[in-house]
Amino acid sequence: MDLRIRKYHPSDITTLYKICLLTSNKGNDVKEFKEYPDLLGHLFVGPYVTLEPELCFVLLKDYEPCGYILGTKNSNEFHNQCETKWFPPLRKRYMLPEQTDKTRLANIKRVLHKGHKPKDNFKLFPAHLHIDILPIAQGKGMGKKLMLEFMNELKRHDVQGLHLEVGKANTNAIDFYKHLGFDIIKEYEFSIAMGIRLK
Repeated sequence: MDLRIRKYHPSDITTLYKICLLTSNKGNDVKEFKEYPDLLGHLFVGPYVTLEPELCFVLLKDYEPCGYILGTKNSNEFHNQCETKWFPPLRKRYMLPEQTDKTRLANIKRVLHKGHKPKDNFKLFPAHLHIDILPIAQGKGMGKKLMLEFMNELKRHDVQGLHLEVGKANTNAIDFYKHLGFDIIKEYEFSIAMGIRLK
């Protein structure tokens, strides 16, 4: 199996949207998004590759994208750009659901209307990321390689720190990030924030 990493190219976007959908909730309940297959991609892929494509790396298997890592150098600035350049037309397209609608689809629509609000007290860790890899390429050390590629790019941009959020139940991911040097910086009810200093 030929696995390699390269920089994002605009022709990747459709496939990255699909990967985002397929890796959501471990690939379960994808049928719930049948009517809106691009919704998750609009949230967790589109704004990053549009606003900061230099921070998007794509994992290839035999020249076909099978994973990615993307993010932002500054969560506060990214939030402001999303609010002016990305989310306004999407919020007209995906209307807020009724409060009584508690489906996962409805909750994702609410996230879109809330936007990518930066976390409090993360000044030492301004960058954040998203990483997704299809099962066919998992367990082969490529997650670590993607992370190191991303962090090295942040260092080239003189970014001082990086954070991410992971579910408390995802112990494998927590151990993976700890092995890379991340520390727990804040705990929430169902998730934890982890950060690493880059300089």
